[in-house]
Amino acid sequence: MKYLITGSLGHISSPLTQKLVQAGHNVTVISSNADKKSAIEALGATAAIGSVADEAFLTEAFQQAEAVYLMIPNDFSRPDYPTFQREIADLYVKALASSSIRYVVLLSSIGAHLRKGAGPIDGLGYLEEKLEQLTNINFQILRPSYFYYNLFSLAGLIKSAGIAGNNFGNTDEKLVLTHTSDIADVAAEELLKHDFEGYNIRYIASDERHPNEIAAVLGQSVGKEQTPWIPFTDEQSREGMLEAGVPPVFAELYVEMGQAIREGKLQEDYWKNRPALGKVKLEDFAKEFAAAYQQA
Repeated sequence: MKYLITGSLGHISSPLTQKLVQAGHNVTVISSNADKKSAIEALGATAAIGSVADEAFLTEAFQQAEAVYLMIPNDFSRPDYPTFQREIADLYVKALASSSIRYVVLLSSIGAHLRKGAGPIDGLGYLEEKLEQLTNINFQILRPSYFYYNLFSLAGLIKSAGIAGNNFGNTDEKLVLTHTSDIADVAAEELLKHDFEGYNIRYIASDERHPNEIAAVLGQSVGKEQTPWIPFTDEQSREGMLEAGVPPVFAELYVEMGQAIREGKLQEDYWKNRPALGKVKLEDFAKEFAAAYQQA
C-alpha cells in the first residue's frame, strides 16, 4: 500500500514511518524542511519536500497515496494560530476530496468533541467536523490525551521554585496522559490493518494520574521529593507562560485549555469511552523528564 505521512520526522511520524516501511510498504513523508530529506530516505521512505499550506503541492502529494496520516503542525511563528489551523484543515479536506485516498488516520485530541472552548484543540475539532462530511473515505480519528511532553514545561518551575502547577488540578479528577510512542503504535496498527469503515473515534491514553501525583513523581525524579502541585489562577498561568517566552496567542490558547480541564469539560467524553491504557507510565516518562530537567 502507498502511505502518505504528514508531520515530517516528529515524535509520532518518525516511528510510524519506520513501522510502515518495515512492514514492506511504500511510504512518502511530507516535510517542509529540505534538510530532513536524507534522514527520511535513510528510513527507507520517500521525501516530499514542501508545505502543507501549499495547495498545489498538497494536492499532488495526495494524488500519489492510498492511505494518509494527517496532523496539523504547530507553528509558534503564527500570530493567529487558530486561523492557520482552519486553513490547513480546509486544504486537507480539499486535497482528500480530489484524491483516491480511502483510508485516513487523523491525529486529533481529547477535548475535540467540544469543538469550541478547548484552546489549541478547537482547530482539530473543526477538522473532525469537516472530514465527517466527506463520503467514500474511511476515517479513524485518534484522540490522545494530554501529552507527557507538555510536562517538560514544568522543569524550570520545579528547579527555580520547587513547585509544579498550572491553572487546573484543584479537583479530584485525574489528568489523562499519553506518550507519543503509544500514539505511534496505535496509528501504525490502524494504518496497517486499514479495516475501519465509515467514521470512527478512538481514544489513546498511557496513564491516569492526579496532578498531585504528577508533581511528586517528577519532583522525585530530579531529587526534589514532595514537590507540591499548585493550582494557579488563569492570570498567573498566563503571566508565567509569557515570562517564559511563550507567544501571546499560544498562552491564551493554553489558558483556555487549562480552564476546560479544570471545569471537567475536556476529558468528559474520554471517561465515557475509556480505552485500555498504553505501555508508558508516569514513572517511565519521569526518566525522560529528569534528562530534560538537567537542561532547564
